[in-house]
Amino acid sequence: MRPGLPLAATVGRRLDDLAATLLPPGRDGAVSVWCGSLDGVPWVARDEHARHYAASTMKLPLLVAAYRLHERGALDLDRPVPVHNRFASAADGSAFALEQDDDQDDETWALLGSEATLRRLVRHSIVRSGNLATNLVLQRVGTAAVADVLADAGCGPRTTLPRGIGDAVARESGTDNLVTAHDLALVMAGVATRRLATTDTCAAVEEVVAAQEYRDKIPAGLPAGTYVANKTGWVEGVAHDVALVRPWDAEPYVLAVCTTVDVPEDEASEVIAGISRAIWQGRMA
Repeated sequence: MRPGLPLAATVGRRLDDLAATLLPPGRDGAVSVWCGSLDGVPWVARDEHARHYAASTMKLPLLVAAYRLHERGALDLDRPVPVHNRFASAADGSAFALEQDDDQDDETWALLGSEATLRRLVRHSIVRSGNLATNLVLQRVGTAAVADVLADAGCGPRTTLPRGIGDAVARESGTDNLVTAHDLALVMAGVATRRLATTDTCAAVEEVVAAQEYRDKIPAGLPAGTYVANKTGWVEGVAHDVALVRPWDAEPYVLAVCTTVDVPEDEASEVIAGISRAIWQGRMA
């Protein structure tokens, strides 16, 4: 089953109505949607090339980059590394640190002063969306390897991930992590089709993403038991999710929704879940 244009006609107005609940007249922001097949054919798209602050969605291409380096023998994911909280800004090399209260991953913070394997850290960066774990992995992987993942996925120049989490100096200097819904979908599709690395490596990456603990956005709009591998991202005024959905009765698809609107996160999450539900129901109509 390939929904294509009929799906766009079926759910397009519903997506606009859902977006309008976040963006009534007079409120600034953007709600972006890209949904389509794993080969990149869009079924539904809405403002899909708008740029959004990446938040934790930047952790998906970082995961891919770490596993690709391991595959090539350039990085040992099973090697223990020191767990610390001191990082160099991408802007000028100045030191910065993270705040535990801004993180969801207390287990990695409990390891400060000891060691953890990169495999454990990269998993926590996804499954728990851990910020400290993310920066420790990025320190070993490097932003160039992340940029290579974006290029190999076919992402355009509007998506850039040049810095770590919490690097305020870099952000204030204009060096920022930015994504589009279209490009997030490309990265997820590259994992799903096994194009971004070997079959075994991509399968291992997908397994990590499928263990994601935050399910209040795209997964919340799907029937219970539906296979979904997703990566969320949220900060104040920003809520995103990108997911690989493997229905039991039809071909898999990728859905990315990015919202940059000054509303509470739970309100944005409900809209993202509603978009996911509308697409699921529309493809079955």
